[in-house]
Amino acid sequence: MNQEVIRRHYLDAMGITAWGSRYQLPNALPTEACDWDDVAPAPTPPRERLQALLDDAPAPRRNAPEPQASGEAIASPSAVRALLLKDKPSSEKSDQAKQSQTKQVGAQSDKAEPTADATLATPAKPLKFSLSCLCLNGRWLVLQAGEMRALEQQMLANLLQAAGIQQSALPEVTHFTWPQMTNAFAVEDPLDEAREGLAAFIAGQVSRQEWQLTRLLWWGELGAGQAPLDRILNVNEGQSHTLSLPVWQGPALAALLDGTHSKRALWPELQALNQQWTRDSSTVAEPAVNDH
Repeated sequence: MNQEVIRRHYLDAMGITAWGSRYQLPNALPTEACDWDDVAPAPTPPRERLQALLDDAPAPRRNAPEPQASGEAIASPSAVRALLLKDKPSSEKSDQAKQSQTKQVGAQSDKAEPTADATLATPAKPLKFSLSCLCLNGRWLVLQAGEMRALEQQMLANLLQAAGIQQSALPEVTHFTWPQMTNAFAVEDPLDEAREGLAAFIAGQVSRQEWQLTRLLWWGELGAGQAPLDRILNVNEGQSHTLSLPVWQGPALAALLDGTHSKRALWPELQALNQQWTRDSSTVAEPAVNDH
C-alpha cells in the first residue's frame, strides 16, 4: 500500500483530519499520483435513518396483570372472551397510530430531501472577468476591461502626453483575470469574493511597487455592457468603494481609434484632468518639503 495512504489511515485512527489539495494553483507543480482513499460515504437518507431507529428500538414491556383478590375469579369463559375483545381494539388503535406517525415522518423526510438536493445541485459559480492595469507615476491607477492592445496603449500614451500628464513612456501593462484558479469552484458569495480578489490584487501591486494611489482612471463604459465589472468596482457618486479611490471615467480606447470627433470631444476633459494632476502632484510634494 502507498505510504501516503498508510499515513492517512493512522491519522484518521487518531482522530486527526488530513487535508489534501483539490485545486491546482497557478504555476504550481502537479500533485504526485497517489491512491487517495478520501471518498466520503454516501449520506443515509433521513427516512432510512428513522426506519433504522424504529427497527432497533426495544419492544415495549407490558405490565403484568395485577393478581386478583381471592373471591374475584372470572365467573365463566364468556367473561374472559369479553375481556379479550375489549382489549383488542385499543391495541389495534395503538398500532395504527404508530404506523400513521411513521408514515407522516417518512413523508416529511421525503419532502425535505428534494429541497436539500436542489440546493446542492445548483452551487454558486465565481464571476469571471479580466482587466488591464498600469499606474502613472505611482499615483494614478489606470484600468480597462479586457486586454489592452498595442494600438490602444499607443493611443493612451498620446492622449496623456497631449494633456501634459505622462511625458515618458507608459509603464508595463499587467493583465488580471478572475478567478485565479485554473478550475472554477463553488463559492458562497460570488460578488463579494470577486471584489475581495480585485482589491487584494491591487493591494499586492501597491505593496510591491510602492505606489501611493490617489485616483482611478477607468477607460470604458460602466453599465450593463461591462457586467460584472460595473458591480465589482461598485462605483457610486464618483467613488469606487471596492478600491476606495475617486474615479475619473473616459471613453473606451478602442472607440477613440475610429476617428477624430471622439478625440475632440474628450479634449476639455483631458484639460481638467491635467489640472487635477497638477494639484495632486503639489499635494504629494508638500510633505517631502516639510520633512526637510
